Amino acid sequence: MLGLTSNKGASDFELLHTGGEFLYEKVLETVSTWGTEENLMFVIGATRAGELSNARKLTPHHFYLVPGVGAQGGSMHEVFKEGKIKDCGLLINVSRAIIYASAEEDFAEKAREAALEYQKEMVEYV
Repeated sequence: MLGLTSNKGASDFELLHTGGEFLYEKVLETVSTWGTEENLMFVIGATRAGELSNARKLTPHHFYLVPGVGAQGGSMHEVFKEGKIKDCGLLINVSRAIIYASAEEDFAEKAREAALEYQKEMVEYV
């Protein structure tokens, strides 16, 4: 379920105040009752790492898909610091920074190098 995106458009809806809370908070609270921690996950953008700790208070055991590390400027360190739970609970997506690591003929090699660097960084935090 879409919780809070990394894009600037989040302020159009997700960050609107509704009765003393952000709309994304209401979405997390309401939707978390529709399923379980085993069959429901939320998308929380990496550029909103400051809101990850707040999201964790609302959905402390749910799994999060976290796009926005890399090209969009999200910090893997901040994502882990604010969103990691006992069993990690994070699926971090880094795509553009990998697939566009080079526009030259060495693109496959550079993409592999970038992917390995992100994988090494993830291992540090897990």
